[in-house]
Amino acid sequence: MPAQKSRRLPPLSGVLVLVMASTGLVVVDLTIVAIGLPLISAELADGASAESVVVTYMVAMGALTQVVGSLSDRWGRRPLFLAGIAVFTVASLAATAAPDLLWLNVARVVQGAGAAAIMVNGIPLLSDRYSGEERNLAIGAWGSFATAAGLLAPTLGGVLADTFGWRAVFAINLPLGAAAWVLAARVLPRSPAAPEAGRSDWLGSLLLMVGLGTATLLMLRTGDAPWSGRDTMTLLIACLALAAFLAVQLRVPAPTLHLRMFGRPAFSGAMLAIFLSRVLTIGGSVYLVLYFSDGLDLSPTAAGLLMTPIFLAQIAMGMVASKLLSHWAPGLVIGSGYALKGAGLAALALLITPHTPWWALLLPLLAWGAGGGVAGAPVMAVAVRVTAPERVGMVAGTVSTLASLGAGVGTAALGAIFTLHGGHDSQAVTDGAQAVLGASAALAVVAVLTTVTLIDPRRVPRPDRSQVPAS
Repeated sequence: MPAQKSRRLPPLSGVLVLVMASTGLVVVDLTIVAIGLPLISAELADGASAESVVVTYMVAMGALTQVVGSLSDRWGRRPLFLAGIAVFTVASLAATAAPDLLWLNVARVVQGAGAAAIMVNGIPLLSDRYSGEERNLAIGAWGSFATAAGLLAPTLGGVLADTFGWRAVFAINLPLGAAAWVLAARVLPRSPAAPEAGRSDWLGSLLLMVGLGTATLLMLRTGDAPWSGRDTMTLLIACLALAAFLAVQLRVPAPTLHLRMFGRPAFSGAMLAIFLSRVLTIGGSVYLVLYFSDGLDLSPTAAGLLMTPIFLAQIAMGMVASKLLSHWAPGLVIGSGYALKGAGLAALALLITPHTPWWALLLPLLAWGAGGGVAGAPVMAVAVRVTAPERVGMVAGTVSTLASLGAGVGTAALGAIFTLHGGHDSQAVTDGAQAVLGASAALAVVAVLTTVTLIDPRRVPRPDRSQVPAS
């Protein structure tokens, strides 16, 4: 039999288009609303802070991702995905028509619940549709598109808010959500009931939602606010709920999270790499943009354009890395990505000053993005490969949960570093950004070491390329 020609891109399918488009909706809504906050504050909050509009969405999504991911393994991908799109779209309509801030926050909670169902079903749907090398390429395309959508969201939000007002930020979801629901109804297969269908871990799900919800609220508190008794109570509730959740998972027959999965070193390595990646990426990008605006005195548009090399390089190299995963040891591919990312971060920490020309930053920014692309998609592919097919939804929930927690921890921890070293004038902002970028580079080194150690080739089965359909 002649050898099958190796692909560079996954074969296009309705499932791939659907997953990429719907995931784009969710990711965009994480950041696009922040652009309209001043207008929302002026109209609905009498000029007071309206940050709760962002917080409620993140809390609901972060608290529900693991639960919804596990339910999709039991109830099926199609019903959960269709329900998620419907809930997200209806909640967007409610947000568009919100007469006051309370209404808007309730709508955002419901929207976050729908977003959780959409987001955690992305990897499982691609895993069901593709196999072998094509699966790696599809997951790589999905991850790269999601990254690009998140980075382009602020620009889109600014255009919509300036042109049509803040309600347009939510209204844009209505035609896109309706189109996604119709496409999903047409292309998603009806899967048979899972072996554990009908057996749901409701107590564990409730404890996890309480634990993650309160933990997310705590991480979203402002860094300069003094620690209060309410913060202590929130921390205590989060710790008790999460500890009780872990105890329940060891006793119930059909747990929300199979803790034994973390007994596989490759799986634990992939999860740790995802967490560390979000810690250094989210925090690093937030304070790099602050340096662009307050350190170099660039306009918001110019600062956004200067971030473009990161996501362009990430998209391109994400596809390359997915292909390399079929030929090279996964730990080597992922570790090299984090090494390249760390080199870019370290170079930026050394180069930035209040007078550095923007063009001198292009090469380190490209290295940062390229490293993220090389490391990102293979991590998710490895997590799927070392897990039983009937638990892919649970894995996707774990990935999304750790990514959200990593973003929160990164923003808080690196924000503390920035506050310790930085200030308000251009030199102080530069000093704070240098400290953040240096810490992020150090975290990248940690990610390299853990990845190479835990994701050993002997612990990750190679993909069966004979299962890839000829094209």
